[in-house]
Amino acid sequence: MAVKVRIPTPLQKITQGKEEVEGKAGTILELIKELDKDYPGIYERLVEGDKVRRFINIYLNEEDIRFIKAEQTIVKDGDEVSIIPAIAGGCNNLMPLRVDIVLSTEFI
Repeated sequence: MAVKVRIPTPLQKITQGKEEVEGKAGTILELIKELDKDYPGIYERLVEGDKVRRFINIYLNEEDIRFIKAEQTIVKDGDEVSIIPAIAGGCNNLMPLRVDIVLSTEFI
């Protein structure tokens, strides 16, 4: 039995459109290196300097690996790994608008 890896839409062009792929047990980093053999380019998109990139969240059986052992988290056969790119941005329309009203003395 292998490890099931869920691939986010932006990376599916690397996995030939597959939403899920299979990988080998080991550490998260070893799993990603193994995936790169079948899907070249996935490693460089997920890892920088042997660390998962800041804007990539990886979950092992729905638990964030940052709270386990990060890249050294052990993955076993039958586990499910989800790769989730962080989403940021948008519009900040919630800031209060300051309006100064100045009255002329001729109207007071």
